[in-house]
Amino acid sequence: MSQSNVSSSGIQVIDRAAALLAALARYPDPVSLKILAAETGLHASTAHRILASLTHNQFVERDAAGHYRLGLRLLQLGVRLHGNLDLRAIARPAMEALRDKLGETINLTIREGDAVVYIEKATPNRMMHVQQLVGSRAPLHVTAVGKLMLGAAGDDAMRAYAERTNLPAYTRKSITALPRLMRECREALQRGYALDDEEAELDVGCIGVLVHDSTGNVSAGLSVSAPIARRRLEWVEDLTAAGKTISARLGY
Repeated sequence: MSQSNVSSSGIQVIDRAAALLAALARYPDPVSLKILAAETGLHASTAHRILASLTHNQFVERDAAGHYRLGLRLLQLGVRLHGNLDLRAIARPAMEALRDKLGETINLTIREGDAVVYIEKATPNRMMHVQQLVGSRAPLHVTAVGKLMLGAAGDDAMRAYAERTNLPAYTRKSITALPRLMRECREALQRGYALDDEEAELDVGCIGVLVHDSTGNVSAGLSVSAPIARRRLEWVEDLTAAGKTISARLGY
């Protein structure tokens, strides 16, 4: 592979790092700098510099002989991805059944830092429905599932979240005061479901429940999103049942 080919996609250092990782993946044993430079078409000094950064970030490991191999952080990221893929596959049948019954958008979310991330959705075959993009993020305090996740984390975690984020408003109905947020999160956790009353997006309402794994920890959130005029509290029973089904399949 020539050096020019390595950088053809535009962000040269990322392309070069990717080429080095791909080269390392082809060898079962640690590889010398000389071989890696030859494999990628990079100058030895360039390869050495990038490998040093990858080693610092634990994507690559360097042994006592100065040879390189893939690092543990790649394994950790792979396990995380595999876990999410498994969760999506397990949840999908229950999500589709719930979508067919309610006729609205069903979302599967996980927590990453101070946000929920939408990792799967089941959308109805109707003209007007709520669109949530897989991979999109939303702050915890403006989502139904996020409130439950905050409540499950406890009062100290809620206070720390408020300090970090300052509880920004996303609509005029967003909760921006910590005492009210804590009260709503506690109440939602106690009753087993939470509401988003146009707090993330005007004219959109959500109902959310938690999904637990085999250890009893919160694994994900399951929610139904609909135009606020169509949302019905009667959906709570079906949503809760779907959440329990997914949790049971995860070993809870």
